[in-house]
Amino acid sequence: MSVFNQVYTRKNTNSLKWDKLKQVYQIEDDTDLLAMWVADMDFMPPQAVIDALHKRLEHPILGYSVMPEASKQAIVGWFERRHRWSIDPQTMIFQSGVVPAIANIVDCFTSIGDKIVVSAPIYPPFFSVPTNLKRSLEFCDLIEENGQYRFDFEALEKAFDGASLYILCNPHNPGGMTWSQEDLETIIELAIKHDVMILSDEIHADLLIDGNQHIPLLTLPRAAEANIITCVAPTKTFNMAGIQAAMVIVPDGELRAKLTAYGMAHGHFELNTFAGVALEACYNEGDMWLDELQQYLSKNMDYVIEKLTQIPGIRIQKPQATYLLWIDYRETGLKEKEVMQGLLENKLALDPGTKYGEKGRGFLRMNVAAPFATIQQGVERFTQAFTK
Repeated sequence: MSVFNQVYTRKNTNSLKWDKLKQVYQIEDDTDLLAMWVADMDFMPPQAVIDALHKRLEHPILGYSVMPEASKQAIVGWFERRHRWSIDPQTMIFQSGVVPAIANIVDCFTSIGDKIVVSAPIYPPFFSVPTNLKRSLEFCDLIEENGQYRFDFEALEKAFDGASLYILCNPHNPGGMTWSQEDLETIIELAIKHDVMILSDEIHADLLIDGNQHIPLLTLPRAAEANIITCVAPTKTFNMAGIQAAMVIVPDGELRAKLTAYGMAHGHFELNTFAGVALEACYNEGDMWLDELQQYLSKNMDYVIEKLTQIPGIRIQKPQATYLLWIDYRETGLKEKEVMQGLLENKLALDPGTKYGEKGRGFLRMNVAAPFATIQQGVERFTQAFTK
């Protein structure tokens, strides 16, 4: 039996995904509510991670820690093996997560009022973080065709005029695209032309479906001519968000020095004691686990797509990456409020599309990184909601 079939009860474990449903959905009763919203898997990480953490706890002192060189080499080895990306360990800056890293980069390299460009629909912190930091946000929306998204490069070039920073989601969340080399090279060319820094969030890089490939932005030919900072992390890949560990890759020495100084000035020091331990274990010993996970996710997706697209007006394109389905219900003619109410009445919690910007209206995001038994329940409840 696959390790991914094991069902774990996560209620009452201080889980954001399962224990904050009342607050997130503004409901009084979350009894039996099935959580398939936030991008958090219901799978345990590789056994090697659990074993490494147990071994670390054999030593009773939990004092200040530094990131071991062995952990950095594990990162280097992983990205060389999985993505043909050679990362110099000296270019790494460690952060507690990709979202905090995004906030630090925005604050460090732009000023209040500066224009920051994002392409919607998009992961909410891409627009909430700059807005909270009082930057001027410009949406350059993606073009959607039959559930697939592509860049509007003519509009993007116009948006880059006078902009300081472009935040790229590669692979894309919520759409699940792995951007082509041609697309990424065009973005780099436009950024060089208009002197726009690129922040590339590549946290979903490992979650590839059906043999699709991820292209790290920093591996492309003209990347060295552009100001590019890339964020990666093991936490999404191996379901370790609670460990809080991410890497910011900054090849340019001046940019790296500036971001390092910013971190020191704001009290950002080394990661927690367990982060390096878990990171090293998953990157050294997690290949087979990830290979099996990718196959399991693909089968979950196929099942959900087959069942839900039998409902009149429901369309779903299988993603190339992530474990998230972007469900198009626009042809049903239903409003988002009606849909969300119907789902909650049938005990299913999904993300409403407008959470990802106005371009997400008419869509739902479903997390299928769960045991198949959970997926079956989710499909049944979704079907009941739309049948009613």
